[in-house]
Formats: sequence, C-alpha cells, structure tokens
Amino acid sequence: MSRQPTLRDILAKTENYFREKNVDSPRLSAQLILGKGLGVDRMGLFLNLDRPMLPAELDALRPLVARRGRGEPVAYITGEREFFSMAFAVDSNVLIPRPETEQIVEEALRAFPRETELVFADLGCGSGCLAVTLAAQFTASRGVALDVSPGALAVARANAARHNVEGRLEFVQGTFADLPAQPCGYTLVVSNPPYVSEAEYGELSPEVAAFEPRGALVPDTGAPGANGLEAYPEVARVARERLAPGGVLILEIGWKQGQAVKELLESQEFGFEGVGVLKDLAGLDRVVIGRRPC
Repeated sequence: MSRQPTLRDILAKTENYFREKNVDSPRLSAQLILGKGLGVDRMGLFLNLDRPMLPAELDALRPLVARRGRGEPVAYITGEREFFSMAFAVDSNVLIPRPETEQIVEEALRAFPRETELVFADLGCGSGCLAVTLAAQFTASRGVALDVSPGALAVARANAARHNVEGRLEFVQGTFADLPAQPCGYTLVVSNPPYVSEAEYGELSPEVAAFEPRGALVPDTGAPGANGLEAYPEVARVARERLAPGGVLILEIGWKQGQAVKELLESQEFGFEGVGVLKDLAGLDRVVIGRRPC
C-alpha cells in the first residue's frame, strides 16, 4: 500500500513542476498556490509540513497548479496582491500592483501632512491601489478614481469597500480628459499611466504580456509604434487645468523616461514648477513630481 503524500511532498513536487515549466519564482509560487488551495498562509504551511494530504485537498489544488504551470501570475490565481501593507483584490481586468508604485504614496506623504484635507485624483486607477491607499493614509481626504475600463472600476470599488474608504471616493469611467472639475481644484493628482513602448512590450515576460491587460501597459495611440510617452501630455494637460494653484502632480514613469517627462512638465505649454525626477530603490528613474504655479 503506497504512503499517503504529505504536505511537504506536494510542496516539493509542485515546486519542481513549476521549475520545469520555467515559471517565475517556482518555490514562492508553490507556497502561495498551496496556501490558497488549502486556505492557510505560508506560516500555516510550514507548521503542517508532515501532515498527510487528503484526496479532496489534492483535487482542489490541481487546477490552481495547472493555471500557474501555464504561466498565469500568482496574484490572479490567489485573487490578491499586497500594496503598501494592504491586501488588494486583483483580477485580469487590472494590472497587478508593483512595489515601485508605492513610491507615489510615499512622495504624497512627504508633500502633505497626514491630516491634510486632500482632494485628490487618480488617473487610470486600475485596481484602486493608489486611490484607496491615499484615502486610507489621509483620513480627512476625498478623491476621484478614474479609469476607462468598467472592469477595473469594479475591482477598485471592491477594494475601496474592503478598506472602508468607499464613502470618500468617487469612481468615474472615462478618459483622463473626463476628470470632473472641483470647485477649488484638486490638491493632488497622481497617475501610473500606460508607459511601455511597443518595442518594450515585445520583450516583456510572457507572464505579463499574456495575462495582464495590454491597454494598462501600452498607450493606445490608434497607430503602431507607441514610444511609451503618449499618455503624459494628456495627463499633464488635465492636471494643469484641474489642480488648484500650488497643487502637486506625481507620476510614475519608465526608467528611461525621466528627462523627457521632466521637460514636458516644464515646457511653456504646461509650466509646472519644481519638477524633479526621483529614483526607486534600484537607482532607476521612477517618479516625476511637480507643482502647478500659484
């Protein structure tokens, strides 16, 4: 009679399978997928490595393991990703939040005291990770989360409810130009717009290109050959029109785009002041910040 496999056995077998399939981070993937299937966190796995696996548990794990083996990102399989120490629901309608994007929140916290009654806008909100986090960090704030995708807005609304900030957020479907005006202007506008060029898109990991929404990565120009900078003039135009005097614009950028976006914001057309390009923890250009003149 064959021995019933333990959790340790299945974890090792799953890791090896993912390694053979060349998925990213096979060990971590195995831990997260098994944790999802069994309804426990990673510590729960490690505390029960020697317990036998039940047939029903193995049946529940197989489709999850198969999805990861085909390259589907772990976050879509587990249904969530952590951002700024908060859990966010994600699905294929939205980009998976990246740690680099947390820098936008960090810069907002440097620019304003937490008690500030911010009126902010998040252009291209996706999962709502920025809008919801800003609302949670600035408890007297209210904001607008805008996205062209109804599916993304549904995810963002769910995340706002999950973190009890839905009463201070307005969700608007539309392009950047559809951002509603505020009587006294916005204090802060943030955006992580599509900034991947067509050439860069062709070099992305299959786990990104095959599963995450293309429109949230590559600017939709209606013509081939996007260079990745197409969204920034429209973001700058809307921010210049909608920000209050002295209001702050914070943008995520691609690591090669710092100087170009800085020059755009400083141009005669937009005239932002104090424009700076900030580096991420890897030493790469990641954020551009500027103020509307008073």
